[in-house]
Amino acid sequence: MPQDSQRMQRQDTPDARTRPAAASSSRQAPSQHAYRYAVYLAPVGAWRDVGSRWLGRDEESGAPLARAAGDDPRLDAWTEAPRHYGLHATLKPPFRLAPGADAAGLDRAMRALARDHQPFGIALELRTLRGFLAWCLAEDEPAWGAGREDIAAGRAALRALADDAVRRIDPWRAPPTQDELARRLRADLDPAQRAMLEAWGYPYVLDTFKFHITLTGNLADADLATARARIESLGAGRLDRPMPVDAVAVYVQPAPDAPFLVARHYGFDGATRDGAGACYLPPATDGAR
Repeated sequence: MPQDSQRMQRQDTPDARTRPAAASSSRQAPSQHAYRYAVYLAPVGAWRDVGSRWLGRDEESGAPLARAAGDDPRLDAWTEAPRHYGLHATLKPPFRLAPGADAAGLDRAMRALARDHQPFGIALELRTLRGFLAWCLAEDEPAWGAGREDIAAGRAALRALADDAVRRIDPWRAPPTQDELARRLRADLDPAQRAMLEAWGYPYVLDTFKFHITLTGNLADADLATARARIESLGAGRLDRPMPVDAVAVYVQPAPDAPFLVARHYGFDGATRDGAGACYLPPATDGAR
């Protein structure tokens, strides 16, 4: 997880794998619910340092990050879409809470999800994906020496984590509205993606899942090339190792059209660490009881 002065707090929680119910006491409930919640993988280390600076926003606090003198003036426009969501990789896409569900139950389920996984590492590379730039899983053995077995193990662990998040957290997801479905269907979806949209509310999960950390919006080819060169220059000599994965996170969208914030990181060791959006989850000590 990102290294900073706040250390995770260990919490022991009951397993939570059944359909959610309303909170049993006001003590367990947050002061308010967010408009939407999402289960993301939060980049750490150099990936967070480079990625957050590139997007121009700290997803932990929501604060803007100053651009360096001489940065390309187009950078804010290039990064507008991913900046809205904060630096992340999607595991369970943004969703509203289902009727009868509450954030306390979601918090318990997230703790259980995290405890069922072990730390691993993934090899990443910068690629173009559907017209935008993203850090994706490395296809080949990287030059810095990770073996094919290590790469395969990391990919398998990531896939297991993503699939688990989609399935286990789904009882907390409200179905998409007709307008949301119509907007998704305007995309060029193949039959498998349409099936995922119908079953899980999002076309790119499970069999159609492709891990990525989005760094730009859709750009013209010339802008893609310029942006890629700039990102590579920022990360030169710093991203030459696997990115560790030892936690998952809940991000929140406080209100429609509001930028997403980190609410809470859930370590695989049972520890947690809160971000600026933690008010939309139960207090850490309460949510664990």
